Amino acid sequence: MWPHLMLIVRTPVRVSFCGGGTDLPAFYKNYEEGGLVTSVALDAYIYVTVNKRFDNAVRVSYSQTENVEDFEELKHELVREAMRLTGVTSGIEITTIADIPGQGTGLGSSSSVTVGLLHALHAYAGRDVTATQLAEEACKIEIEVLGQPIGKQDQYAAAFGGLNQIRFNSDDSVDVIALNSTASSNLGSNFCLVWTGLTRKASSILEQQSRNTASKMEQLEAMRAQATQVSGLIEAGDFSAIGELLGNTWELKRTLADGISNPEIDELYDQLMGLGCTGGKLLGAGGGGFILVQTPPNVQQKIVTNLTNKVIPLNPDLEGSTLILDDRRV
Repeated sequence: MWPHLMLIVRTPVRVSFCGGGTDLPAFYKNYEEGGLVTSVALDAYIYVTVNKRFDNAVRVSYSQTENVEDFEELKHELVREAMRLTGVTSGIEITTIADIPGQGTGLGSSSSVTVGLLHALHAYAGRDVTATQLAEEACKIEIEVLGQPIGKQDQYAAAFGGLNQIRFNSDDSVDVIALNSTASSNLGSNFCLVWTGLTRKASSILEQQSRNTASKMEQLEAMRAQATQVSGLIEAGDFSAIGELLGNTWELKRTLADGISNPEIDELYDQLMGLGCTGGKLLGAGGGGFILVQTPPNVQQKIVTNLTNKVIPLNPDLEGSTLILDDRRV
């Protein structure tokens, strides 16, 4: 019988509460205490399927479809480099499917794709991998190999899942510290994500932010302190105070680079505050994507009723990148 192998890996995207920007090496390598982000993995996912082909060619399907004889010919950089790193370079078909728009959401979806690809390809090769290995390898591909001007929080949040403090040390090591898991069960009714309707590439804003780091250390140190503060508030269940803190974070974040906000985002933010949100911030690098807001009782319904924007409750994923189908038959 022809050997059959089909795998599906599910990897969450993430929502960052506070500390974004301190995961850039320009900050954590130059600040004695390193960087710190408090974030939660969201129950919205990137799915990666890997299937054995009859021949030795490679087919990759995402927003485009690529059919190549040699994986080196692939235009999809993340797929190509994940194949190179794992050594699975021929005779396969790879598909990526997303619950959310694939780019410019502010939810770290590109890193979720990288983590998911690595997990699926390692599994295809018969290897068990830890969340730490997946995150480290995803960082290597995105930051070292491809030279993307991004930090490390997205890869670790996607690989580990859950509600965490993530510390970025000056020696390039990373520590993931899980927060009280009972607190995560209350997030969905107290926070939601509101779609701006705008997408953007993060790279230009992040490049500028990285260049500006030396002159913005005071703001970034304050944002790092907020990551510690928000962890305590989450565990205490003081959600309205978190809303106010998110608002303060947003004001600091807007000063880090041009293009982080724009009149459309500012107008939507003001509308959300007018509907009763205690505070919030734009997620990701800026320029578009989702706004995270804290919602007192009945406010999420007000948002749905009064605005046409897509609304997603902040329900956490507690598993991280997971192999959900392993269909091996010979």
